[in-house]
Amino acid sequence: MPFSTFDLSPELLKSVSHFTEPTAVQSAAIPACLSGSDILATAATGSGKTTAFVLPLLQRWLSAPHDRPRALHTLILVPTRELAAQVRDVVQLCSQHLPEKIKIVSAVGGVSINPQMMALRGGADFIVATPGRLLDLIDHNALTLSQVSALVLDEADRMLDLGFSDELKRILDLLPEKRQNLLFSATFPARLENLAADLLHQPARIQIETQAEDLPPIEQRAIRVDKDQRTPLLRHLISTENWKRLLVFVAKQYTADHLSDKLRRNGISACSFHGDLSQGARHDVLSDFKNSQIQVLVATDLAARGLDIAQLPVVLNYDLPRSAVDYTHRIGRTGRAGEKGLAISFVTAESYAHFCLIEKRQQLHIAHEQIPGFEATIAPPTSTPGSGNGGIKGRRKSKKDKLREAAAREKRNSPS
Repeated sequence: MPFSTFDLSPELLKSVSHFTEPTAVQSAAIPACLSGSDILATAATGSGKTTAFVLPLLQRWLSAPHDRPRALHTLILVPTRELAAQVRDVVQLCSQHLPEKIKIVSAVGGVSINPQMMALRGGADFIVATPGRLLDLIDHNALTLSQVSALVLDEADRMLDLGFSDELKRILDLLPEKRQNLLFSATFPARLENLAADLLHQPARIQIETQAEDLPPIEQRAIRVDKDQRTPLLRHLISTENWKRLLVFVAKQYTADHLSDKLRRNGISACSFHGDLSQGARHDVLSDFKNSQIQVLVATDLAARGLDIAQLPVVLNYDLPRSAVDYTHRIGRTGRAGEKGLAISFVTAESYAHFCLIEKRQQLHIAHEQIPGFEATIAPPTSTPGSGNGGIKGRRKSKKDKLREAAAREKRNSPS
């Protein structure tokens, strides 16, 4: 089924003329969105979800009256700055041939709010935003949501993971009751069902199961190693495997900074990537990594979604992710666009049970290998998988939850 079978303008069809045919999620979502239905769609990362909602929403924008100042037509909420940049780029690409220039504003934290306030003068047609910065702009009277025609929650599961529940509730309260709602997600945890029930009205449900032939060609390896030998082993692998670029995932910002510093002191070009970096710094680091000016990028799970790095050969889990779902998103940074990829996980005695849980939930059977000279000397404890630290996701509180609890304690303890 070619894109020409959809009720899209010739200008929009021209923007996707380089694609041979729509993906499964695009084939299902585009007609449903054009009809004005609410949509609940789950499909894997890299399946074309963004284009699946951008194309029909641009078509609906073309059909709407265009007044001045511009009334916000479409609000797209995303969990991270990097994903906001990707979505904005897709909107710009798909709208490049339209007869009337569309105004797209990206609203994310980590940078000064003033340029974004200036960009919103005269209104906007599409806004791609992270929840916190959107609310900042609303508090500064830089925009209103009273005329929004369509709301998109992209990577909605990730927004809940990052503790955006309160922000989402406040945003939803500011939107008009009559609007189209599109909820796109790579996974559909139980918590998302409650949000979908409150947000969506008789939605078209789209669930695209990943077929075996559609899985990216990623070789997965698990290496048993003692915890204090992970950094020497990492240096050894970088030296012997001749990797030109390597994305290393760690659990904490401190570990990202500490590990990248250790690599640099051993002559390896490395930088950390996490939420405490300014937007400008994150942009520069990513640009240098994509251009191979940095060999190793050491990142927290901030980078697990929203990054599209062409021809990234290797992803390495220095620390294991908190859940099987995050494992999928991490290793999905390699093996993109048909390229072969390699995903390596360091498995320590402390993380052994959790890795077994990941294997079970992902239906994986990965041989646990050891590297000569770095053999694990500490045996894993005999315990139930997932019962120890770093086990099942959801037992740990998010950073936002901890901050809210601290503020509540301070308020209770303050003199009245």
